[in-house]
Amino acid sequence: MRAHDLGIRIGRLEPGARDAITDVDGVLVGQTTVVQGTDVRTGVTVVLPPELPLFAGCHRLNGNGELTGLEWVRESGFLTSPIGITNTFSVGVVRDAIAAESADDDAWSLPVVGETYDGFLNDAKGQHVTAAHAKSALSSAASGPVAEGNVGGGTGMICHGFKGGIGTASRRAGDYVVGLLVQANHGRRPRFRVSGVPVGERIGDRIPLPSNGLLQSQAGAGSIIGIVATDAPLLPHQCDRLAQRAGLGVARMGGLGENSSGDIFFAFASGNRGLGGTEAAFELSMLPNEQLDVLFEAVVDATEESILNALLAAETMAGRAGHTAYALEPELLLQALATRA
Repeated sequence: MRAHDLGIRIGRLEPGARDAITDVDGVLVGQTTVVQGTDVRTGVTVVLPPELPLFAGCHRLNGNGELTGLEWVRESGFLTSPIGITNTFSVGVVRDAIAAESADDDAWSLPVVGETYDGFLNDAKGQHVTAAHAKSALSSAASGPVAEGNVGGGTGMICHGFKGGIGTASRRAGDYVVGLLVQANHGRRPRFRVSGVPVGERIGDRIPLPSNGLLQSQAGAGSIIGIVATDAPLLPHQCDRLAQRAGLGVARMGGLGENSSGDIFFAFASGNRGLGGTEAAFELSMLPNEQLDVLFEAVVDATEESILNALLAAETMAGRAGHTAYALEPELLLQALATRA
């Protein structure tokens, strides 16, 4: 189930053919889901750009989280590796696996790997994601529809007091496409909004909060990683600006970037290619800043829809120590959207 399946339209811009980050030509997504026994609920998701290096940028809404390699992105303006997303205590193994799987043994890179914490449902400190899981995600990366919800790095995540996880969406922005992928593990239910409607308040406790009451005292204590891809010809500082706008999509759904949240966003642009040379000057294209507004709009809308798609695709999951996170029920969401103020 996705937002458009329910007739929910966010914003005025049309989605791409798949309504996914893979609508940006050449972008691939791979995922490995790790579910073992009653305590292991985790995995890894990777996003592969169409080529490397590409111009890229980033933004931190709140920094209680990790996305490796950002100092070099800020310094150089380049993305030089696939992007991985996993759980908090598995960043190292995924980073090392991406480094080891470089297609060119002589190529140098600082892998970009992000995380959100899945310790409510998963034995996170057990570090159950292995290099083999990361390599499987890399080798299986493909274009086409992207699995959402309880998959890959999003397997054990919780969002706005519901089961969360991986979500994606895209928008056509004039001659270009903007795609988003999120790992959603953030937010409080009372602040949860869809198209400005306070659906979290209206649903209330008709869907139970995560069991044992653990998260009731830590509401909003979570994180979100957002990956923005576009085929527009942007320079690194413009990629920074796109990444920043993902935070507006999070805010529109009720996220605040709380003190305990790691809200980190990354953007890359494939409109300039062949950037790996070292001998000659590059010929580059750049959209005028005055033409970026429609791209900003696309990022905000696609971020909002990606989070909603993660919630709608996710299924109720039981995990570590008997904890349970309950899925957002589409029928209750539609009722909440239709209820008069």
